[in-house]
Amino acid sequence: MTGERTKGQSRLAALLFDPKARPDAGQIADLSALHGRFSVSNWSDEHAGIVELLHEGLTFDMGHLCPAQALHIDGLVHRVELPQDLDVDALYAVDLLPSPHLAGAGRLLPVLRVMADLLIDLTTLPGLRAVAWCPARTVMSPAWFTEACGAWLAGGPFPALALTALHRGRDGGIASEGLAFLTGQEFALRPRPGVSADQDARVAVRLTDWLVAHGRVDGPCDALLPGGGAVRIEPDGSDKLLVRCR
Repeated sequence: MTGERTKGQSRLAALLFDPKARPDAGQIADLSALHGRFSVSNWSDEHAGIVELLHEGLTFDMGHLCPAQALHIDGLVHRVELPQDLDVDALYAVDLLPSPHLAGAGRLLPVLRVMADLLIDLTTLPGLRAVAWCPARTVMSPAWFTEACGAWLAGGPFPALALTALHRGRDGGIASEGLAFLTGQEFALRPRPGVSADQDARVAVRLTDWLVAHGRVDGPCDALLPGGGAVRIEPDGSDKLLVRCR
């Protein structure tokens, strides 16, 4: 990957393959021709392992294709619907991020939706074992990613367990990770005595959807979550929200 490609940008998504299954630029072009939903708009140097993909008027760079140097992504801690024996650290990654002229725009929902739709097409590549969303350190099965993001693109809720992560906090509550990439803030949902973990998890999923739609919260407020009841949201510093069910 060139410095020009990554300057001012953070890695967003990655497709993880068995070492011998990492695709090359020709396979991406073949998939483009097969689907007809995206095109290869720039393929200047096959040996650089980078192609530019055009989808719904936006361009994205796909890097670390064969025969370029292999990429390993460490620290993917939130696993969703993956076989227990799958060694994610042993897989080779092909990454995807907005092209340089869209640098920073990956945080915008319209761009993120187009990117998710493109990734769904790319999950049909042979040998793909997992999809990673790096801001949340999440890694998931291709089928689960397709189902979760496909439902969102069809008008459903934001895919809280695909493009963010939810995990148990030290106090037994539920905390988000990766939400700050979109809103600048993470949240911690306080635990409720006598309430099951599944109930709190449902609230956390619906809260994520509400926060993505609402944006940054700069003062205490109440939110009514569809199917999740009412919650009280209070900022704790500039980058954290404390949430309790009412």
